[in-house]
Amino acid sequence: MQNRRLPAPRPDPTRRGVLRALSTAPALGLLARPGPAAAAVRVVEVARDLEHPWSLAFLPDGRMLVTERRGRLRLLTPDGRLSAPLAGVPQVQAGGQGGLLDVALGPDFARDRAVFLSYSEPGDGGARTAVARAEFVDSAAPALRDARVIFGQKHRTGGGNHFGSRLVFARDGTLFVTLGDRYSQRDRAQQLDNHFGKIVRIRADGSIPPDNPFVNRAGALPEIHSYGHRNVQGAALHPVTGQLWTHEHGPQGGDEVNIERAGGNYGWPAITYGREYGTGFRIGEGTERADVVPPAWQWTPSIAPSGMAFCTSDRYPGWRGSLFVGSLKFRLLSRLELDGDRVVREERLLTDLGERVRDVRQGPDGLLYLLTDQSDGRLLRLAPT
Repeated sequence: MQNRRLPAPRPDPTRRGVLRALSTAPALGLLARPGPAAAAVRVVEVARDLEHPWSLAFLPDGRMLVTERRGRLRLLTPDGRLSAPLAGVPQVQAGGQGGLLDVALGPDFARDRAVFLSYSEPGDGGARTAVARAEFVDSAAPALRDARVIFGQKHRTGGGNHFGSRLVFARDGTLFVTLGDRYSQRDRAQQLDNHFGKIVRIRADGSIPPDNPFVNRAGALPEIHSYGHRNVQGAALHPVTGQLWTHEHGPQGGDEVNIERAGGNYGWPAITYGREYGTGFRIGEGTERADVVPPAWQWTPSIAPSGMAFCTSDRYPGWRGSLFVGSLKFRLLSRLELDGDRVVREERLLTDLGERVRDVRQGPDGLLYLLTDQSDGRLLRLAPT
């Protein structure tokens, strides 16, 4: 387990269009080893005037579906032309961290045109994280058709925080949905009778796979795949192993990168590197326990991670196989160098970007794309120089 205390980001003194990675020192207990030279990239603006964009999904022809948190889904062409909001999007409760969140194409999109959306769904008693499946209608006026909820958190609660909400399809076609603890319900993240602070695994029609780890446990919700999470806002499949990797926000420290395992307990709020807001008091019992899956990496102080993608292309020298994580707090991109399941080094990129990085994706062209979370948010492409 790496307990790293990372330096604050430093601005690039050149202030030019070419931005270079800044390396941090290796973790305590790990031998330093030379990393590849920092790749040089040029930031290219693809589109702007997006209102707090949250996620994007690439269509087979290179166009993109982009969510805006207020409840709008837009179609974006590779040359930056932005459509009007698509009709057929479910009603969302937009406020705080809630709204229209992730978007993913179904594994059989070429056949059934299925699109999946996660969002904060309004209702009596407050909001809940929900997932809807709809058909994408590609016409002169693109739209969604026949949207229906295939999953919703069992309990609703007030407040606008910690909806989680990343969607990732596994290689077997099942769907992982990440769910936050909704902030006020954090102690329930350790209980299996609710969806607070959980990652669930369902089929594309919302049914429950029979090999889920808690299917036959009395008092446990059978769709739960792992528990003890705080607020997972980044998730991606490892390109070699097919395992789900995630990251989650910690309070005042203890942001984590985790390798998600069936039935795993990830500790929150009993085991954490984070501390209480304001007072700085310790939370829970400590930073490790025998029955808790340790993080593959943790950030203290917090970077407020969001968005996550593996680089599988050779478009950037030395970056193939790296894990990329956006930072909302420090407004940069973190590159984590891996050795198998170990994170061995971090480089901080785009330290003078000046915008909150909300999502990170690799496009069909092998290049990395970023969404910035602003009222005038942008889609950016990292072009090798």
